[in-house]
Amino acid sequence: MKLNLQTGKKVRIEMLPLIDIVFLLLVFFIYAMLSMAVHRGLSINLPSSSAAEIEKKLVLSVTVTADGSVWIDKTRIPLENLAQQLRKQAKGHIDPGVLLFADRSLSYQKLFQVLDRIQQAGFEKISLQAEAESR
Repeated sequence: MKLNLQTGKKVRIEMLPLIDIVFLLLVFFIYAMLSMAVHRGLSINLPSSSAAEIEKKLVLSVTVTADGSVWIDKTRIPLENLAQQLRKQAKGHIDPGVLLFADRSLSYQKLFQVLDRIQQAGFEKISLQAEAESR
């Protein structure tokens, strides 16, 4: 009598579902990183720069709109009170900095008035923000 002994198939790990899961995780983490926006200020037209980078270590966001109004995060502040308000909001932070978002149509003089007030508040790290140039 002849016995037909079948040896079972070798166990395989299918790679396609594993690759799908890895790509899904990759997309999830990329989307999560992109949704963590740094800018907490208002929407303005920033100047463009080919070397623009996002500073993530800084604490406060100052926005100067085209009409010259000054905002800290989303709170409007008179220019005269800017230094005092920045000092007040920076208490408790070690070596804080400022992200400065200025509209591209803002006059140079107004920009320097805001920069002077920020320096009067004692901030040494001031980052002028710009949009990356489209190539």
